[in-house]
Amino acid sequence: MTTKPTNYGAMPVRRQRGFSLLELSIALVVIGLVLGAVAVGRDLQRSAANQRLSTDFIQGWQLAYEAFFNGVGYPPGDNPTNPTGRVNGNSATPGSELCGDAMINAFLAAGIRLPAGRTEGQQDRYVYLDSNGNPQEARVCFQSVDWAEPGVTVGTYVTRPRNVMVIRGTTFSLAASLDQQIDGNSDARFGRLRDISFANDVTANTPGKIWPIDDRMAFGSTTPTSLDESQVAITTALFKMMR
Repeated sequence: MTTKPTNYGAMPVRRQRGFSLLELSIALVVIGLVLGAVAVGRDLQRSAANQRLSTDFIQGWQLAYEAFFNGVGYPPGDNPTNPTGRVNGNSATPGSELCGDAMINAFLAAGIRLPAGRTEGQQDRYVYLDSNGNPQEARVCFQSVDWAEPGVTVGTYVTRPRNVMVIRGTTFSLAASLDQQIDGNSDARFGRLRDISFANDVTANTPGKIWPIDDRMAFGSTTPTSLDESQVAITTALFKMMR
């Protein structure tokens, strides 16, 4: 009589079980929520950084300008004995920019407290991150420029000299944020904050303009790109002072 061998050491066979459609759906939803939270957090962080730049740096220089004017009675760089009312009016080239050490020294000589800026001696600069996480440097100067203002009839504009803060190194996100805070809407042609290319646009019966750059454009380009590792495009914004 033949007996059937018994394999006492064999492991029991287990059926492999995959993920169900429900489990896969839940996993995809969780991943989507995580990615969405990361994107929202990044946007909130950038918005907060732009707010700090506006409050600590741009408004800081605006207050410094007003304190200078209130203290001495004329804008920085103007002739103290025969004021012209224009920034750098005492310069050999009136209308030229007042920047860098000359600007900082003019404010310090008048006893004006300056924003911290980038570091001591570079209070006119501020480093921030653009929408791709790359460093950008905003820099301020002051200048008297030609500025378009409403004429005597609706839809017409005339040119008048106005003192402005020149803000270089401005990304679209920063420009839009500043424009919303200063003017209440984003318009590169009208209001107190304008793109340098539209500040003196006196074309009659034409609407406002969008900013000529956006965060899809790489630094030095005006063409949208799919790359997300480059520094983004920048422009120069002009912020009109009250006097």
